Amino acid sequence: MAYPWKNWDTALFAEVAGRHWPGAEPVLPRLSRAANHGRLWCAVAAGMAVAGGRDGRRAALRGMGSLALASLTVNTAGKGAVRRSRPLLDAVPVIRRLNRQPVTSSFPSGHSASAAAFAVGAAMESAGWGAAVAPLAASVAFSRIYTGVHYPSDVLVGCALGVGAALTVRALLPPAPGTPEPGAAARAPSLAGGRGLQVVVNAASGPPPLLTTPEVRIAAALPEAGVTECTEDDDLAEALEKAARTAVELGGALGVCGGDGTVRLAAAVALRHGLPLAVFPGGTRNHFALDLGLATVEDTAAAVLDGRAARVDVARTTVLDTPDGVGEPFLNTFSIGSYPDLVRVRERWSRRVGSWPASLLAAVHVLRTCEPVDIEINGRPRSVWLLFAGNCRYSSVGLAPVRRRDLADGRLDVRIVDGGPYARTRLVGAALTGVLTRSPVYEAAAVPRLRVRVPGPGVHLACDGEVAPAPRELLLDKVEGGLVVYRGRT
Repeated sequence: MAYPWKNWDTALFAEVAGRHWPGAEPVLPRLSRAANHGRLWCAVAAGMAVAGGRDGRRAALRGMGSLALASLTVNTAGKGAVRRSRPLLDAVPVIRRLNRQPVTSSFPSGHSASAAAFAVGAAMESAGWGAAVAPLAASVAFSRIYTGVHYPSDVLVGCALGVGAALTVRALLPPAPGTPEPGAAARAPSLAGGRGLQVVVNAASGPPPLLTTPEVRIAAALPEAGVTECTEDDDLAEALEKAARTAVELGGALGVCGGDGTVRLAAAVALRHGLPLAVFPGGTRNHFALDLGLATVEDTAAAVLDGRAARVDVARTTVLDTPDGVGEPFLNTFSIGSYPDLVRVRERWSRRVGSWPASLLAAVHVLRTCEPVDIEINGRPRSVWLLFAGNCRYSSVGLAPVRRRDLADGRLDVRIVDGGPYARTRLVGAALTGVLTRSPVYEAAAVPRLRVRVPGPGVHLACDGEVAPAPRELLLDKVEGGLVVYRGRT
């Protein structure tokens, strides 16, 4: 049976072979050889990582991840599924031919798949880097026809597989969103040299520094700021209060360096004293700082020098069964159910095996052992595996809330996982198959407030990663635009 596309394929191959391409002969064969086994793209990725800063490193990492998946797909499923002979080289000038001719199936082109995967993957993380490497990727793909080792259809299908690999990696690991716009612009003092800024550094937060400590980096960027280091033996709350009083006297701001739990304490102090807050990333994950567009100590220092700030929402948990009913703030997440158990197990293991291995072990443990919790939500009895409330709406990857674009939307991002029969199995299956939002065991809503009652003892909650026994009755609400924070560039 004759296929018309084969005639087109052969004719186009002959057209490329018979045409003179000025300047291509000394370049394209070398470029094609350089791309063998991904060597060219490894070198490009290394250059991007060194010269491109944070964006370059992210683009390089995503490009290499996409390339790895494309190469695996082509070399296992692609070339094994279709056996196609390589083109005859009679029409290809000898000067163009490769010294070593490939012997695997011609269909599809692995070089083209790798080139397209790397370029598209890099572009998904950084449009600038994607545009920079796109001509190189196109040249590698064309070189496979030019040197006579592939038909045009081999290259087109290879490129399509590369794009598909990049899209698959994106679905599994979405790129970090651009710098967020956390809220309405706010007035905050521009502190030359950091004068008037009082920073408390929680030395017990996060992994040990590989090079310079956060306090050294803060002092280098803001030499006139006051910096206080707190160890495990110091009273962090007292140090924050003292720093806040000094900042009020100097007309400055309160700074904090630590993880999300530390930042939560500092936010409460800043609210009481009416001070703007400068958040220096110094914990294991730094969710709040990243959502402010602050990835490094130097990012925060630049915001303080520029006076660049925004008003953001503060969520609160108010205990209703006590006389004072004082609300405790949280900046990221509140949860009851499986997540507090996960945090406790993770903290127990993290000092032995590291944060990410401990998180994985904790997740497996919780999936195996966690039991539903009986609570009341807005007066309705529920058996839940998890109740989650986020300060503002989160984007998600499967079950996991990831990032926020807006830190002043006035809403709580509420997600509930029911604790009925086989709920965990059904939930994981729904997440893996992409139908999570339609699963009957999963419920999500954005609300301004939420009332939670815990009828029985032994239930724990987690606020910004800090675990504590749950009180009998809680009100979750928000102080809209209640906190002024220094933010990253938009």
